[in-house]
Amino acid sequence: MKFIKNIGHLGLRIWFYILMALPLFICFPLLLILISKETWYRYFFKWARLWAAFVMYGAGFIPIRKNGTFNVPKQSFMFVANHTSMLDIMLMLYTVKNPFVFVGKKELTKIPVFGFFYRKTCIVVDRSSPKSRKEVFVEASRKINLGYSICIFPEGGVPNESIILDEFKEGAFRLAINHKLPIVPLVFPDHKKRFSYTFFSGSMGKVRSYILDVMPTSSLSLETRNELKANVRNKILEKLIRNSKAD
Repeated sequence: MKFIKNIGHLGLRIWFYILMALPLFICFPLLLILISKETWYRYFFKWARLWAAFVMYGAGFIPIRKNGTFNVPKQSFMFVANHTSMLDIMLMLYTVKNPFVFVGKKELTKIPVFGFFYRKTCIVVDRSSPKSRKEVFVEASRKINLGYSICIFPEGGVPNESIILDEFKEGAFRLAINHKLPIVPLVFPDHKKRFSYTFFSGSMGKVRSYILDVMPTSSLSLETRNELKANVRNKILEKLIRNSKAD
């Protein structure tokens, strides 16, 4: 029985990555054009939202936006969420219409095809390098000044699956306070069960997104960043715990 389940898990993984790569191959010339100018990123972002929906529905993950879609035009935000899966990227794109730029780990650039566009459109960080971490702040500031929002998964990686929510790094909150960006916490409660980083695991089904209350930062100073970080983490953790009990 375990062998049969593992075959199913393997098939789901392979199909998921095929669905990720297929639109990138088909639309490769168009995407090269869309990433050739920074001012065209908004059009690339719209394409990416369609890509995310295609991958999720095609792989049998049914996205459900419990609070609707976040869409506040002409304003930049800092989007943060819990992080346990590749699905986090897709569901974030599906839920948020405001054009944003991901800040993400360098390791994802190694994924064939996807990694190429990830490197070209996201702010990539090598967390083992202090220099790289400093460069992230410079590049993120530039994107914010261009009118884009920023998305960071503040756990700084994918935690052990026995951990509901890992400790947060301060980078997202420092950036948000420096640029007076309201923070929008999102919660993805189903991805650990549906498609975690444990290879032989997962199942098709619904994947929910919750948008928590927007948290302003206009009156905050950098000295309060740790308090803000703890507050945001507690709100996400409470929602995750409530959902785990309901399940």
